[in-house]
Amino acid sequence: MPTPGEVQAVLRQVTDPELGVNILDLGLVYGIRVEEGRIHVEMTLTTPACPLAATLPAQVEEALRAHFPGHEVMVALVWEPHWAPERMSEDARRRLGAP
Repeated sequence: MPTPGEVQAVLRQVTDPELGVNILDLGLVYGIRVEEGRIHVEMTLTTPACPLAATLPAQVEEALRAHFPGHEVMVALVWEPHWAPERMSEDARRRLGAP
């Protein structure tokens, strides 16, 4: 059974194509839960109008299925709490020139 840390390592490989930063450093992942045979990821996007609303969650699901075959992967896209730039890592802020 994968650990949450192993799931995070896979998610660090999924990048927002518009910003070129991985979804963990952007603060888009709100939760990871690993249960017997199942991986649950709760994530958001920077805005509900994001053009990647269908693409990015599908990329997350695809990456996790590829790395953890045989596990059911469930990605929930949520809008609460709202994403804010403060959720980004220091590295992401530097790369994007954010305060």
